[in-house]
Amino acid sequence: MQDSARMTPPLLRTVNLSKRYGGLSALQGVSFSLRPGEVLGIVGRPGAGKSTLLQLLAGVHLPTSGDIQIDGRTVHLGSPADAQRLGIELVHHKPTFAENLNVFQNIALGWEISWPPRIGVPDDFQMAQRASAVLADLDAPPNFLKEKIPNLSDEMRQVTAIARVLCKAARLVMFDDALSALGFQRQKKLLARVKTLAAQGVVFIIASDNLEHLFAITDRLLVLYEGRAIAHRRTADCTPREIVELIVGATHHEQVTPVIWALESYHAAQQQAEELRNTQATLRENLAAQDSLNRELIERQRDQLEALDRLNIALQDAHRRLLTEREQERKHIARELHDQVIQDLLSFNYRLEEAESHSPNTSQQDELAAIRKGIRQVVSELRQVCSDLRPPSIDAHGLASAISSYAQEWSEQSGVSVTLDIDPRLGRLPEPIELSIFRIVQEGLNNIRKHASAQRAWVTVQRAEAAALRVRIADDGRGTRAAPNLATLSARKHFGLLNISERVALLGGTMQFESPTNGGLVLHIEIPSPSPS
Repeated sequence: MQDSARMTPPLLRTVNLSKRYGGLSALQGVSFSLRPGEVLGIVGRPGAGKSTLLQLLAGVHLPTSGDIQIDGRTVHLGSPADAQRLGIELVHHKPTFAENLNVFQNIALGWEISWPPRIGVPDDFQMAQRASAVLADLDAPPNFLKEKIPNLSDEMRQVTAIARVLCKAARLVMFDDALSALGFQRQKKLLARVKTLAAQGVVFIIASDNLEHLFAITDRLLVLYEGRAIAHRRTADCTPREIVELIVGATHHEQVTPVIWALESYHAAQQQAEELRNTQATLRENLAAQDSLNRELIERQRDQLEALDRLNIALQDAHRRLLTEREQERKHIARELHDQVIQDLLSFNYRLEEAESHSPNTSQQDELAAIRKGIRQVVSELRQVCSDLRPPSIDAHGLASAISSYAQEWSEQSGVSVTLDIDPRLGRLPEPIELSIFRIVQEGLNNIRKHASAQRAWVTVQRAEAAALRVRIADDGRGTRAAPNLATLSARKHFGLLNISERVALLGGTMQFESPTNGGLVLHIEIPSPSPS
């Protein structure tokens, strides 16, 4: 936004704008203002009220309460035509057209240019020139104006809808998730066009889940949560992580980090997919004339697939190294606590015991006894911390002993009875596998304690015939009506199940959920495993 625009009065102002549909509140008391040349991004979860807000501003629906002001004057937008007369245009996520008309006729609807002005016949040549210029900016193919609407792909329908709006002399342009249907290159071209028009004073409101776009183009961000505006920030003063925290309504890194990762991975994958599509389209156009390109296509796609495979393997290796280093760090900390801190405390306790036995003062003996009792309590708690960091039995006696010891402690602390069935043929396994299976059982039992409201739990670790290990973790708790899917686990705070799925994937295994009809949840895991040593 230009500095001069900061001094101009608002073009748009909303005051406590609200919308109800019967008993459902879709928007509650949203207030903000926009000056000429400003670009506002609107973000929020599905159902947060983004589309409702834009539809109120576009005259699609009437607000239940609140005001909309244009140039300082309260206006009544009873229909889209009322909004369009004021220079307000909305590009819908799924636009509609007159299907019997071609692209040019659809674009020209509502802003016909006539010659002589106002009293003449429509000047199709001048309108076609303007439409062609806008479509060229959006990389439309030649003769696109003559194309029939039913023949268009979803992307080209969206290109047509955007061109229809940009051809008009609009003062306020709104995009309701309109960029998602466009390819990567067209998205970049449209964002460049938005910057140019904003510099000329046009106001833009962009509702989108693409934070990369919004941080590149907007001046401010409005965050909606369950119909309420919970934050209104200058884009330059915040970060994507802060916005994601507001969107999901949490600051816990275990909930926010997967969302950030998913957004960043989506944008990278989108760009890569677009580049692959462009390559394939170029090769396809010349395939009939040059048979050698067919071989080139196969070779390049093979190279790209191999590169993606190498990237995936590298990411998995990096994650394995991270988990291994984390376990080694836990082992180191546990050893330092046990060999240094705990031993020092026990030494102090022994010296206090000697001092207590030689003290003639009864009150002093009582005080020393109380101190020694406190030290023993601290030592007991530190030993529990050491066990959580690195179960000592796993190094000395193996996986079966570590699971048995942990299950007994877990049952005493949780009050949930646990039944173990551990294959006597299990033997000793490589350290990474033993630690991963122990952590899987640990996460599974903790998940039961936190979420299941169970009375009993069962843990089974068995060797399968085909060089595999099968782990079964079950409970008799409240369960779910259907087997949960990993996409909803974060929202339900089942981080334990997410961590289990991550470890299983890194081991090259499979994981399935079962929801018995009589309640509870059963987790089936199978991972490849070497023979016991």
